[in-house]
Amino acid sequence: MTVTHISTPFGGRSMTLAMAARQIDVAEKAANQDHSEPLDKWDLFRLICEARILVGVSDRSLTVLNALLTFYPGKELVEDQGMIVFPSNKQLSLRSNGMASATLRRHLAALIKQGLIIRHDSPNGKRYQRKGSYGQEDATFGFSLQPLLARATEFANMVYHIRAEKAALKTTREQLTLVRRDIAKMIEMALEEGLELGQGASWGELHDQFRDLVVRIPRKADILELKPLLKEFEALRDLVNKSLENHLNSEQSSANESQSERHYHNSKPNIYFESEPASKKEVEGKSEVNQDRMKPKVRSYPLGMVLQACPQVSIYSTGGQIRHWVDLIQTTDTIRTMFGISPHAYEAAIEAMGQEQVAIVIACMLERSDKIVSPGGYLRVLTEKALDHDFSVGPMLMALMRTNLEHQKNGVGVA
Repeated sequence: MTVTHISTPFGGRSMTLAMAARQIDVAEKAANQDHSEPLDKWDLFRLICEARILVGVSDRSLTVLNALLTFYPGKELVEDQGMIVFPSNKQLSLRSNGMASATLRRHLAALIKQGLIIRHDSPNGKRYQRKGSYGQEDATFGFSLQPLLARATEFANMVYHIRAEKAALKTTREQLTLVRRDIAKMIEMALEEGLELGQGASWGELHDQFRDLVVRIPRKADILELKPLLKEFEALRDLVNKSLENHLNSEQSSANESQSERHYHNSKPNIYFESEPASKKEVEGKSEVNQDRMKPKVRSYPLGMVLQACPQVSIYSTGGQIRHWVDLIQTTDTIRTMFGISPHAYEAAIEAMGQEQVAIVIACMLERSDKIVSPGGYLRVLTEKALDHDFSVGPMLMALMRTNLEHQKNGVGVA
């Protein structure tokens, strides 16, 4: 067992058990660590600065430590070269930006208390280096920097945990921002459209719940405070998303029932026993029925909802922003040419669905472009379904919104 030499302070300064424990701890760490490769003293100092809170020192104390390091010759800390620096208070004060003597002594005591340096006092309390008869170093009295080298791994681990915690906090804040944005925009859209929530509830109540959560977010919060809040926001977002999905599914179901009823009435054939051709009035009546089939009634969706479901379309717009429906229509027309959709197929889709609906469809196709082999053929199929009243862009939008939400939950970036 190696006996550790414990250095005691000069004069009226008392020795404490904590000081002795620190010196023994440093000696044990130095004995157990391999310092065959020297460490850059300034790299080590930067680690200590980054871990300052965990180390337990102030920025002014680090100013004094910085000054002490300037008295160590060379850039690298090497244990076998002696690690004691012995500046006078005057020189140390000058390199500490002119720090007052009383303040200097206080911060030196703080560095000693936190185990960053060890005091090696001479018999008379002065700091100096005594040479032998042949000029070799005989004894040095001052401040030992050995704890810095002995605790290098400890400081590196502190910085690793600090950086990991900061990264986790940043990720949590980003997720919280995205969830808040999703909830705010979806509730705003629902209120503007006058959608009904059902079951005796209202979108205004959901908005109040949202505001109650927002005011609970502290200005300076750690990850332990934000994690539970994030879960509550995600639960509210899922509720809002589910409510919108139920509303769109209800509309689609109502439209299908209406269409089925219309097909039922039209399925009864009109049998004419007369051999004469139909009158002009009858022909015009049939023509009006065909025109009604060619132009089905469509429902417009809020632009904000479309952009939330199809974020990639903004990349192709002028200036990278879409503010109005005109911007979306012009942008999707450009995407249409990029997809190779013929003008005839494009015009037929507009005739069947309307220009805004076609713009939404093309924006949705852009989000799923990696899965659509023939954009032109895909649009023609949707056009035929629209003519038969068997297509709505609502499910497409909701499916994309669900996909984006899942990507955000799983930490996958949405372009």
